Amino acid sequence: MKKLLITTSLLAGMMVYAGGFRVSLQGVKQLAMAHTSAHVEDASVAFFNPAGISFIPAKLSVAAGGFGAKSSVTFQNTATYQSTETDSPLGTPVYAAIAYKIVDNVSVGFSFASPFGSTIQWPDNWEGREMVQKMELKGLYFQPMVSVKLAPWASFGASYIYAKGLVDWDKAVTQLGGTMNIKDDKAKGHGFGIGFYFQPDEKWDVSVAYRSPVDMKADNGKVTFNISPALYPLVGLDANGQDSFKATLPLVEEYTIGLAYKVTPKWKVAADFNYHGWEAYNKLTLDFANAPIGNQASDPTVLVNPKNFHNTKTFRLGTEYKLNDMIAARAGWYYDESPYSDENFIPETPSFDAHVATAGLGLNFGSFGADLAAAMSFPKSRMVNNSYYNYVGQAKAKTLYFGLGLHYNLIK
Repeated sequence: MKKLLITTSLLAGMMVYAGGFRVSLQGVKQLAMAHTSAHVEDASVAFFNPAGISFIPAKLSVAAGGFGAKSSVTFQNTATYQSTETDSPLGTPVYAAIAYKIVDNVSVGFSFASPFGSTIQWPDNWEGREMVQKMELKGLYFQPMVSVKLAPWASFGASYIYAKGLVDWDKAVTQLGGTMNIKDDKAKGHGFGIGFYFQPDEKWDVSVAYRSPVDMKADNGKVTFNISPALYPLVGLDANGQDSFKATLPLVEEYTIGLAYKVTPKWKVAADFNYHGWEAYNKLTLDFANAPIGNQASDPTVLVNPKNFHNTKTFRLGTEYKLNDMIAARAGWYYDESPYSDENFIPETPSFDAHVATAGLGLNFGSFGADLAAAMSFPKSRMVNNSYYNYVGQAKAKTLYFGLGLHYNLIK
């Protein structure tokens, strides 16, 4: 059976943050504090650790929010000095969550989030057009979950992940005198999350969580060629210039340890460590049903591109200070690693080592609350030297995020 295997390295370039394609925008309050996870004030904790919903101080909690994310990447060829900048549209990740305490020791919840998504768009005629012109990804996670208190100070939780996604990728095929589009809007996959949450005393919160990889299955994708119709029969295309494919899109696994400590009743500090197992994603293989545009002598329909990813770590540090009963000020910093070296840099995955500064406000109106956040990324420029693609130059990036979140807690 012919298939198209697109690893997460293909999808990593949707935004230039999170050391690959992982979009760290699943909670506005969390983003304001460097996207740290050990916070159980409302249902937004559900995405980060299902065990945390046991400690939400409410019978029923609902949280929802959205973000704007604007990023740009600039590439300059060091031989010709030609400079190219992306013109990507505004990304808009969203999230929503609900948690309900059935009995004192058992809680259930549901989380909806878009941990993967946005678009990167290069000019159609730029020098790297055979690698990418435009790429869009939308990945949605639906997670029902349950949490059980093992003791007054400890809980265990588990979630089932059902994922839906879209991949839409344009690139030039100069050997055929045109372009091609690879698209599937019905990709789906399954995974799980598990976690422990601890409150050993009134000052400490400890969160330990694991989110599994998700193999996204695309069973009926289409590859459309914008070339001369006279070439259709020569490359095995139908009357619409299309070929079919199947796909498996493995999305990244994540390990997280989070801590929060109340220095005083008004002042809290938090820290997270994330570990991502990127080294499993070391190549991109495209295997078309009929189109002979590959690079494998044994099968010209197979195109294999090396990626050579390595595992990465993220370090996060945040703080919150309650100015009064209504207003809390928040700030944070985190450092995110890129999953590949300068020799493996590619424009569909423009990932950078980056420092990110965050800030925000929390507004409390009793059972209701609102959160505001903003963040600025400071990616380290890269001297690109990818000999496989003959892609040499300097790459720079900048990214800005902002978000608004709302929550409601129904006290017993």
